[in-house]
Amino acid sequence: MTAWFTEAVPRGRVAAFRTLIYLFVAADLVVFTPWVRARVDVPGDLYRPLLIGRLLPLPTPDPALVGVVFWVLLVASLLAATGRAPRLLGWTVFALYLEWMIVAMSYGKVDHDRFGLLVALAALPTAGRARHGDPTRTEAGGWALRVTQIAVVCTYFLAAWAKFRFGGLDWATGSVLARAIIRRGTDLADLIAQVPHLLIVAQFGILAFELLSPLVFVAPARWRPAVVGFFYSFHLATIATITISFAPHLVAMTAFLPLEKVRPVLLARRLLNRRAGRSDGTPPATTVSPSAAPAMSPLAGESS
Repeated sequence: MTAWFTEAVPRGRVAAFRTLIYLFVAADLVVFTPWVRARVDVPGDLYRPLLIGRLLPLPTPDPALVGVVFWVLLVASLLAATGRAPRLLGWTVFALYLEWMIVAMSYGKVDHDRFGLLVALAALPTAGRARHGDPTRTEAGGWALRVTQIAVVCTYFLAAWAKFRFGGLDWATGSVLARAIIRRGTDLADLIAQVPHLLIVAQFGILAFELLSPLVFVAPARWRPAVVGFFYSFHLATIATITISFAPHLVAMTAFLPLEKVRPVLLARRLLNRRAGRSDGTPPATTVSPSAAPAMSPLAGESS
């Protein structure tokens, strides 16, 4: 079991995941949750901190506190995305983003799509240094990705448990999706709603999907990307019908993917080299793979 929790992964995967997570935190501040800064305009007696906010305890948000958290977190997350000072910057981002979320969720509404992201932020500082493209394997990085994967799956499974806890089978047989479509549905959702009993079937399907989500861990390795792809397709359908994005959860779910194979900086360099070669008339440089090197002539590197 310990070996499963700490299954080694390439450091390049950890580096790519780290960059993606911290860039999303920066984007979250300015794109997805800028409304948190407006919380300071709400009367302080409406602030009902979450349990963790009561245990610490944390002060009631005011303009100075929220402003400092916003700007320091924005700068720290952008610096952390570079991979430098992974522990110092990582713990700083985690602590500040946790406070940001406590402020956001202490006024009556708690979103469960942040759980996987928060676990990733707590685990990444323990992964140590990692460089993009580094194939060296790391157990510490593997642990950070694994606990994030577990948090992602728990988000699904515990959502099903909550449905049974508060709604029972009435959640599946009721009008949950119908109400959601009325409130925030799209034209596609309106078309689907016209099909008799389809929404009820969809509600049973959602419950089945959430309850069976842990099977991703026992799926054969070759099928696992397809299972994760199905997870993403579920959220694509959710966005297309009732406009709920689950963006933080979708970013955390990349912990399942071989991110080390996606290297946008290297791709950008190649594109720039090709454009430069076209502009000056010289052919672009080619890269020879190590496996092809033995087949080359010993004189291939000499000038004629």
